[in-house]
Amino acid sequence: MDVIFSLLQNVLEEGFIYGIVAMGVYITYKILDFPDLSVDGTFPLGCAVTAAMIVGGINPWLACIASFITGILAGCITGLLHVKLRVTDLLSGIIVMTGCWSINLVILGAHMPNPLAGNSLLQFYNMPTIFTSFPMSLLPEGIYRYRVVILSAILALVVKFLMDWFLRTKKGMLLRATGDNAQFVTSLAKDQGGMKILGLAIGNGCTALSGSILAQQAESASVSIGTGMVVQALAAVIIGTSVFGRIKQLKSTSAVLLGTILYKAVLLVAMLWLPSTFLKLTMAVLFVAALLTDRVGKKKGSVSHG
Repeated sequence: MDVIFSLLQNVLEEGFIYGIVAMGVYITYKILDFPDLSVDGTFPLGCAVTAAMIVGGINPWLACIASFITGILAGCITGLLHVKLRVTDLLSGIIVMTGCWSINLVILGAHMPNPLAGNSLLQFYNMPTIFTSFPMSLLPEGIYRYRVVILSAILALVVKFLMDWFLRTKKGMLLRATGDNAQFVTSLAKDQGGMKILGLAIGNGCTALSGSILAQQAESASVSIGTGMVVQALAAVIIGTSVFGRIKQLKSTSAVLLGTILYKAVLLVAMLWLPSTFLKLTMAVLFVAALLTDRVGKKKGSVSHG
């Protein structure tokens, strides 16, 4: 029973942390219809910024804010490449993802005598993180060991409610309209390019924030931690919107968050029977399964409407 409870705790921890990425990808992929590959670069960017700041003695909560801002800046660069320089959506994401690799190496090596030489791994064990400092340090001893699940859930829900609020604002409506009908936005004398940049900024800001939280959970940051992140996030978004999106009372952000938890649970169960070397292959298979499920759901929906 203890083993099952421990596995469930692990699923919830990862589900809530990665759920923030998935909600960011929901903005770019589902709302803007923009396949943003820069996620694989901005996730480790958030990890790297946080690790460097914590090692430098900076408050971990400020590290979260700084990571969110750097993610926003990276998303803006992706948007500017696409909107202003007319680079294709896939290529703009690849360019930013590639550039982030070198930037992350430099950030992770910032504490070294020669920062430009770079560093691929930075550990900060036993240093203050959001999970060990105020207000989590005030938790009673009985529930202190569940602090990661509790705080991750709170942060994921805060992001979810803020996103729900934003999507109901005028800017949020224009953002959704940009993905559905860009020409309509132009007819309203609004800049659809600016809306794309805004969406990419929000999406990558959430991604970097998630990276910051994960780094503090693991007490380390690696330059390669973001590899395959876009596949995980897209699979979670597609599973969430396909499986839970049919519940009318459930908001899309809630469906995506639940989809992430379900994805992590299925992945964990699969890895109980397979060697760790099959992790990436299992992720790819789950992604294909999610795509097929989404396609079948759309076909059934079109048949029922017909």
